[in-house]
Amino acid sequence: MTRRIPWGLLVLLAMFSVPAVGTRFYTFLANDVAIWALFATSLNLLVGYTGLVSFGHAAYFGIGAYTTGILMKKAGASFLLAFPAAGVVAAAFAALFGFFCVRLTRIYFAMLTLAFAQIVWAICFKWNEVTGGEQGMPEIPYPDFGWLERLAGLVPFVGGYRTSEYFYFLTLASVGLCLWILRRIVGSPFGRMLTTVRENPERAEFIGVDVRRYELAAFVLAGGFAGLAGGLFGIYNRGVFPDFAYWTKSSEVLIMTLLGGMGAFFGPAVGAMVLLWLNQQIVSYTEYWPLILGTILVLLLFAFPGGLAGAAAALWRGRRRAGA
Repeated sequence: MTRRIPWGLLVLLAMFSVPAVGTRFYTFLANDVAIWALFATSLNLLVGYTGLVSFGHAAYFGIGAYTTGILMKKAGASFLLAFPAAGVVAAAFAALFGFFCVRLTRIYFAMLTLAFAQIVWAICFKWNEVTGGEQGMPEIPYPDFGWLERLAGLVPFVGGYRTSEYFYFLTLASVGLCLWILRRIVGSPFGRMLTTVRENPERAEFIGVDVRRYELAAFVLAGGFAGLAGGLFGIYNRGVFPDFAYWTKSSEVLIMTLLGGMGAFFGPAVGAMVLLWLNQQIVSYTEYWPLILGTILVLLLFAFPGGLAGAAAALWRGRRRAGA
């Protein structure tokens, strides 16, 4: 019996070492990757496991970001309150919107998710008294890490970091916990039923499965975890802005999911890492980066129709069989 290598845990532990071995830029990039990995994995619960293609997933990302921003900046709430609230509020809106969306199928479902997302964006853009309107909400405070500084003399390797680096560690811990929960969900009987609904909804209904209930549950869970990612993103960016809920964010996270591969749990995280790295590299060299990035993405999607993670997994299995 072969033992499986815990790649996810190994990558997470490696990411914790980035501030010690890399520059501030790489810490910034790794923080971005971690948050987008959670965002993309939450979408994959819908797209990959349930078979529901959403064009409006950024709505819950934006709702989570604004929830955290309003609570931490305007209400003076702590991160321990604001972060879970981001997920709860986003999940509540996902339940409301999903109630209508799951009554439609295929392209009609996708277009309705986009319509609801545009409503959320319009509210964020126009509601100056609450969201700050077009200017957004800058200067979202970091959580208080003073207690960690006080532990510096008692616990090795705790002190000596910048506030942004402490937040990076907090982001990794939060994302790691969320991904662990999502992994448990997709591996549970509930997760296997989602796959059944995706593969053959008519047969699932025939054997007595309430397909709409399962689709709505997946929609709410995906929205909640997207809200948690948005909450982290608002603090990481030191501000919350209307474009967090705009349709372009939905397209970005959908591309990450497709690029990494919907068939593997960590596929969307791989897609997030590759897309963000490519974007950083290409932008720094040419002003025609959208054209070049688009061309590279098209080539990658054609070369690896099952996603990068799927191709890597197939290669790994082939090498193990060859070495057996």
